[in-house]
Amino acid sequence: MERVEHHKSFGGAQEVWEHAAPTLGGVTMRFGVYLPPRALAGQRCPVLYFLSGLTCSEQNVITKGGYQAAAAEHGLIVVAPDTSPRGDGVADDEAYDLGQGAGFYVNATEAPWAAHYQMHDYVVHALPELVEATFPTTGARGITGHSMGGHGALVCALRNPGRYKSVSAIAPIVAPSEVPWGHKALGAYLGEDRAAWAPWDACQLVGKAFERLPVLIDQGEDDPFLARELQPERFVSACEAAGYPLTLRRHVGYDHSYYFISTVMADHLAHHAGALKAG
Repeated sequence: MERVEHHKSFGGAQEVWEHAAPTLGGVTMRFGVYLPPRALAGQRCPVLYFLSGLTCSEQNVITKGGYQAAAAEHGLIVVAPDTSPRGDGVADDEAYDLGQGAGFYVNATEAPWAAHYQMHDYVVHALPELVEATFPTTGARGITGHSMGGHGALVCALRNPGRYKSVSAIAPIVAPSEVPWGHKALGAYLGEDRAAWAPWDACQLVGKAFERLPVLIDQGEDDPFLARELQPERFVSACEAAGYPLTLRRHVGYDHSYYFISTVMADHLAHHAGALKAG
């Protein structure tokens, strides 16, 4: 690994690291990591993973998410990976919602995507192994994300019981099998057999979950993607049917942007800090 950015922030440090990712076909990946003052002093801290949405890289949340003060207060290391593999030789699409910048946190099975688009395994296994070998962590993990990344956070937690101690999402895609963004991405990455989509759909996973990590979701009521792509009511119904603990907070006047994300971010870090016993 190589550190490519370092910025002092709230007594800690916001950094960006670069590394080769064998899980993703050997491409070079970047991730942001915020190290709170406790970590810089050598104290072991829990890790919160933040998964970003369509078109984003690690830069969006580290520069606009406004989480560093809360991370410093709670003693949380915050790791923000990129949203897909990138570079020459990596399959791409002209549209913003498929290919580079739009990995959807699945393990692709279809050509040409399967060679590099194994983002689920990267986020769940490869990246934590690297983080935990490099930084002073307790081994406790939480996961959150926005939009496509909210979908990723929910799916990662539901598919991997015991892997995370906390989960939340901001304006997530909850039912990709039922909405246009998901139809396009899952059809490309996983093929047209919808049975192959079910393991990547939070609404379908929650009914089979035996672990009960309380989920916090925040959703803006003026989000332009609310009715067409996000449809949080589907997840509410699935959680009610399964008896799964969910807190959904709706916010009048807020949209899908980082203005909204930064408004609720401190609440999400507090949610995770409580579960991770970060102090």
